[in-house]
Amino acid sequence: MLAAWPNWKLRRFALLALAPWLLGAAGPAIAREWLVAGAHFEGVYERAPDGEFTGLGPAIVRRVAQQMNDTVRFELYPWPRAQALVAQGKVDLLVGPYKSPARLGQMAFSQLPFYRDQMVFYARPASHIVWTGDYARLAQRRIVILNGWVYGAAFTQASAGLHTSVANTVESGLLMVAHQHVDLFATNVRNTEPVLARLHLAGAVAALPQALDQQDGYFAFPHDPQHDEFRARFDAAFRTLVERGELKRLGQQYGVAVP
Repeated sequence: MLAAWPNWKLRRFALLALAPWLLGAAGPAIAREWLVAGAHFEGVYERAPDGEFTGLGPAIVRRVAQQMNDTVRFELYPWPRAQALVAQGKVDLLVGPYKSPARLGQMAFSQLPFYRDQMVFYARPASHIVWTGDYARLAQRRIVILNGWVYGAAFTQASAGLHTSVANTVESGLLMVAHQHVDLFATNVRNTEPVLARLHLAGAVAALPQALDQQDGYFAFPHDPQHDEFRARFDAAFRTLVERGELKRLGQQYGVAVP
């Protein structure tokens, strides 16, 4: 039957038969779902009572995912666990880590940071502690730090000569100072001031004037070829967002300092 068809009809039949395969081969990449991890960071990564994730980090991630025609699923973990998951390649993206030499070996960071923190000590005003940047003067002070946090190169270098203990939450660190279990709490202003207000400790505990350091927060990805490509695409989309002024606007919306 086909042999009796004119040549132009045979060619048309062949093209129609191949069309679905050709369209599939030339079509866009299949959208994928990102698994995003983070810990509760005030204004940066939070989960509302209704389960919705909010903050500067999720707002940026959603916009970048939309540019890349992907979808997102957010998960909340304790901070050390969240870092371990990205280092093990079990999540696609981690929201908010500061850089440190150890972390650079465990995860790959975005080209651009998306927020900026001031690292400070909190103390009881009645303790009259003077902090001028000289860690040697704190050798006899009891200092609580947060599990999984980094505080900058100077603090890391000095930490071997300091009496430190570890708290798992900002609330615990503030209460340890308030109840005189420790003298100083090393943290950042953004995470701590809202908790200080919720605990009604304003006036009883306060930040010392001089900062320990300034830290920028990034997005981080697993170290593997698949995520290297993903990170490059993310960086390009995020840079476009920054150049359009959206990062600055979102920082103002969420009350978070941006670079």
